[in-house]
Amino acid sequence: TDSEILGYALDTLYNVISNDEEEEQDESEDENAQKQGDDLGTQFTEKFLQDPEHITLLLTLLEEFDFHVRWPGVKLLTALLKNQGIQVQGIVLVSPMGVSRLMDLLADSREVIRNDGLLLLQQLTKGNAAIQKIVAFENAFERLLDIITEEGSSDGGIVVEDCLLLLVNLLKNNSSNQNFFKEGSYIQKMKPWFEVGNDNSGWSAQKVTNLHLMLQLVRVMVSPVNSPGATASCQKCMYQCGLLQQLCTILMATGVPADILTETINTVSEVIRGSQVNQDYFASVNAPSNPPRPAIVVLLMSMVNERQPFVLRCAVLYCFQCFLYKNQKGQGEIVATLLPSTIDANSISAGQLLCGGLFSADSHSNWCAAVALAHALQDNLTQKEQLLRVQLATSLGKPPVSLLQQCTNILSQGSKVQTRVGLLMLLCTWISNCPIAVTHFLHNQDNVPFLTAQISENLGEDERLVQGLCALLLGICIYYNDNSLENYTKEKLKQLIEKRIGKENFVEKLGFITKHELYSRAALKPQPVFPSPEQMLFDHEFTRLVKELEGLITKAVHKSSEEEKKEEEVKKTLEQHDNIVTQYKELIREQDAQIQELKEKVASMTTQTEQLQATVSQQQSQIQQHKDQYNILKLKLGKENQSQSNNQGDTQVNGLQTEELSQLREQLEELRTQQTLLQTQLSEKDAVIDSLKSATQAAEGPAGGSDNTELLQELEALKNQVQSHLAEIGHLKAERQELQRRAEAASCDTAHPSDNSSDAAKAELESRLAAQTSETEKLKESRSELEKQLASATSTAAILQTEKSKLQTEVQESKKEQDDLLMLLADQDQKIHSLKQKLKDLGVTVEDEDDIDARDQTSDEEDEDED
Repeated sequence: TDSEILGYALDTLYNVISNDEEEEQDESEDENAQKQGDDLGTQFTEKFLQDPEHITLLLTLLEEFDFHVRWPGVKLLTALLKNQGIQVQGIVLVSPMGVSRLMDLLADSREVIRNDGLLLLQQLTKGNAAIQKIVAFENAFERLLDIITEEGSSDGGIVVEDCLLLLVNLLKNNSSNQNFFKEGSYIQKMKPWFEVGNDNSGWSAQKVTNLHLMLQLVRVMVSPVNSPGATASCQKCMYQCGLLQQLCTILMATGVPADILTETINTVSEVIRGSQVNQDYFASVNAPSNPPRPAIVVLLMSMVNERQPFVLRCAVLYCFQCFLYKNQKGQGEIVATLLPSTIDANSISAGQLLCGGLFSADSHSNWCAAVALAHALQDNLTQKEQLLRVQLATSLGKPPVSLLQQCTNILSQGSKVQTRVGLLMLLCTWISNCPIAVTHFLHNQDNVPFLTAQISENLGEDERLVQGLCALLLGICIYYNDNSLENYTKEKLKQLIEKRIGKENFVEKLGFITKHELYSRAALKPQPVFPSPEQMLFDHEFTRLVKELEGLITKAVHKSSEEEKKEEEVKKTLEQHDNIVTQYKELIREQDAQIQELKEKVASMTTQTEQLQATVSQQQSQIQQHKDQYNILKLKLGKENQSQSNNQGDTQVNGLQTEELSQLREQLEELRTQQTLLQTQLSEKDAVIDSLKSATQAAEGPAGGSDNTELLQELEALKNQVQSHLAEIGHLKAERQELQRRAEAASCDTAHPSDNSSDAAKAELESRLAAQTSETEKLKESRSELEKQLASATSTAAILQTEKSKLQTEVQESKKEQDDLLMLLADQDQKIHSLKQKLKDLGVTVEDEDDIDARDQTSDEEDEDED
């Protein structure tokens, strides 16, 4: 609990573990003593870390705000990380809130603790991606950039340097943190760091260091070893925020220290590498000279100038390579400056500088110019063929020589190894995958003998690389040979190798290239970095070409003529297939074009359909408005018709009258049918009466007594018939009364129909209204036609009224017929009565008339109940 004792304890532990000497050692002390002290500090650190709780306790003590506890705690943890960094990192990583506690040191108001906290985080984040991610997500980028701004950016002191070193630790080889840095818009906040004024004299060593680290931080974000997608997005962001423009300003500024200028060139190189937009911008940058010159030309002047620092010349070469990387447009522009039609005598072009460097006396300039020109031809068949047109004027009075011929001439003159290696790399890049260039090269009768002589000789160690490159060049002449020259076909060149060199010897010499120690170093990364000018032999892109061609050339040399023929047949077959595929591709393109046209037509028709649908919906709304207007007019006309029908004593013209008249017609037909039936029955009864008369007459005779029983049976049947006839007569009476009631109701007022007839009338009304609605939609805007329809409807009503009166007359006639029938029935009753009387006189027992009347009364009452 005593902070003073805690502070002394932490100081003591720090002194035991730390290897730093407070006082400078005397020069007499040897290094062994220092190593022994280092080993002792490491041993004590291992003892301390045997219990992980020691680190946990130390992290807890760092939360103490007391200066005497916190500061020695920070120094002790930093010393532990220096001695056993991996073990301490593992303990801190699994400790709850361990990294967060250390991040709080950056927010301490005491600069000593904050600065030592920066050193602690530097040691903590070395080589541990997990801790780097945690620190980044603890808002480290925001805090560090704020500290750099507060301390004066590039003009700040060592604190800025420590912040930049920590940022490099967090971002280098950590794609997650790089993406987080870009997404957090921190690249834009780097732009003010590079705002350098016109007065660039008297830069302090600290400012040079700070700016160097700032440039290094930019390179970390766009390094070629990063994933292509992440690099491309960072390059795009740097162009959009103006960071690339700011770097180009430093590039062209005067008074900038050489090491800063070199690092700026390297940084610009990687910012533009493979990015077409950035490359186009760089091509447009001009130096502030009079007259203005392109930045590329100014840089190339430095590259071929032997008085410039070697590191600067390498940086310019790297910049030129990055400018041409995957940039066919830039390659074409560089080659075009060499062509006769585009040469301007009044200005210096990039092509002239490259040719000047290629044929100068300085071997470094030769090598750099050759490699730069090779990058202008990399993976670009068009420019390889264009470069064959370049002609050089060697001296007065002599014809011009092609650039290809001049390169082989210099090569055969036996210049320095560095120059010959550069020219051979240029020639190999130039003629590879370009049969026309191979033909041009073989057309010179001296080239093949020179190459075979170089390969077959037994030279020293330094010449082995040249021999290997000559073997590669000759192998390319075999592999990419189109057999257009009779003297140098593939087969003849292979025979020449077998006779002069030997196949095994040729392959062995070819293998000298990849076995060279500088080859492996150049293959590691694109940037040309050489410890000394003498070691500048290989280019990174050329190593890729060698790796690709070595196996192919070895196979081509060992192949027999029969295998060559088979391969040629296969190639022809493949070409035919390629032609077929090309035809299909063209067909597919045509079909795609047709599909596109059809899609456009469909789109236009869809638009037209939508317009038509809009028009239809508009018309439907108009029709609905017309319907509403028609309904209003119909109501008005209905009221007028009702008033007219009331004046004429008729009902409304809505179909009810027609329905009732049809019902009356049906009832009349039924009555007529019933009348016919009654007449038939009457005729039957007449026949029965006649039979009774005859029976009576027979009974009056002498033999009548014996047939009394039969007469009684017939009389009983007759009674039954009479009873059924009486029931029918009662039913007819009820129907006649109902018919009279309906006729009276129809004559008084048909506006109040019965319930059943009203339902039928409503259904009929709805059907008629639907029909009338369909008709009036066609005649919706003419009031006069509606009035004509009203007039015709009125006339129709008058006709119906006439028919109604006729039907009523027929009903009256039917009443008369009923009366006649009643009269007939009365006569029949009278006849029956007389027959009964006769039967009584004959002594036959017959029911009394009162019984029959009572029965008739009962049946009448039953009929009335049924009605």
